[in-house]
Amino acid sequence: MAYWILPAFLLTIGAGPATLGLIEGIAESVASIAKLFSGYLTDRSARRKPIVVTGYVIANAVKPLLALVTAWWQVLLIRFSDRLFKGIRGTARDVMLSESVAKKKLGGAFGLLQSMDTAGAIAGPLAALWLVALYGFRGVFVAAAVPGALAILTAAFGIQETGKHPHHTEPSAEPRLDTPSIQEVEGVPDFLRPRLGAAFYYVLAAVTLFSLANSSDMFLVLRAQGAGMKTSHAPLFGLVFNVTYTSLSWPAGRMSDRVSRRLIAAIGYVIFAAVYLVFAAAPSLLALWIAMAIYGVYNAFTTPVLRALVVDTVTPETRGRALGIFFFVTSAATLLASVITGELWKHYGAALPFALSSALALVAGVMLLFSRRARSS
Repeated sequence: MAYWILPAFLLTIGAGPATLGLIEGIAESVASIAKLFSGYLTDRSARRKPIVVTGYVIANAVKPLLALVTAWWQVLLIRFSDRLFKGIRGTARDVMLSESVAKKKLGGAFGLLQSMDTAGAIAGPLAALWLVALYGFRGVFVAAAVPGALAILTAAFGIQETGKHPHHTEPSAEPRLDTPSIQEVEGVPDFLRPRLGAAFYYVLAAVTLFSLANSSDMFLVLRAQGAGMKTSHAPLFGLVFNVTYTSLSWPAGRMSDRVSRRLIAAIGYVIFAAVYLVFAAAPSLLALWIAMAIYGVYNAFTTPVLRALVVDTVTPETRGRALGIFFFVTSAATLLASVITGELWKHYGAALPFALSSALALVAGVMLLFSRRARSS
C-alpha cells in the first residue's frame, strides 16, 4: 500500500529523483547488512522463529509513521528501520523454507513463497488507489497499520520451526554442484569465511554485476510520471507489475526444478534488458504500461530461482551464510545503482541510466549461461 505512492509523496515534500535514489539505496543497503548477520545467526542458532517474528514486528510497526513525516530525512529513517528488520527476518525465513522441502522442489517452494508475497502487493496498490482518492497519501500510510498487524499475528502464531538444528542436518541426497574451495583463515570472523565454493562465488559475481543495473523500481514510477502518468495512478502501475509477478513466480520456480536454473534466470535478465530499453526510449505512456507488466515476468524468472540456485551451490549447514552474503553483496550493488541512476538522471536525463542498465543486464545474463563451463574448469 505504501511503497508505490512513496515517489509521489516525496515530491509533495520537496524531494526529487536524487533524494529518492539516496533513500532507496540506503534502505536496501541496510537490509542487505541485516541479512548478512541474520544468515550467520541462522546457521548458529537452533531456533529461527524468534529471528523471523522480531523482523515482522518491527518492520510493520514503523510503516504507519510515514503519515507523520514532514521532511525527506524522516522518510529515510522510517525506510531504514523497515528494511533493517525486513532483512533480519528474510534470511532466517528462507533457510526455514529450504529445510522444509526436498532439494528437487526448492524452486517451486521459493516460487510459491514469492507468489504469496506479491499477492499482497496486488491487493495493496488497489487499496491505495482507493484510499489516496479519499484520504490522500497520509491516509494510506495510516491504513497500512491494519495489514501490518495481521502480518505480525500470522508470524507469531502461524510459522513453525522445522525442528532441524543447523549443525545436525543430514547430508543432502542430491550431488553437490561444487566442492568447497575457500579455506578458513586465522583471525577472520566466521561469518566472513564460510566454505562456500567456486560455484557459489561465480553465481554471486554474475548477479552482482546485474545488481549494478538494477536500481530502485521507484525510478520506473518517476519515468512513467514524466511521460504523463497521473501521480494518483502510481499504485495501479505497481499493480500491473505485481499481477504478472505473482502469477508466474510459482510456475517459474517449478520450471527451474526441471530445467537449468541458470537458463531461467538468464532469460529473466534478457527480459529486464528489453524492459529498460523501452523505459529509456519512453515512446509512449501505453508502451511503459505494457513494459511494466512484462517487468513482472523478469522478477518471476529471477527472484525465486536465484534463491534456489544459491541453496543448490552450498551445503545445508552454510545455507544461512550463503544467502546472507548473496543478499548483502547484491543489495550493496543495488545501493550503488540507485545512487548512480539518480545522479545520471539529474545531470543527463532519464534515457542514459536506463540504457546503461539494459546493457549490464545482458552481460550478466551471458555470464549465467556460461557458469556451468566456469564451474567445470
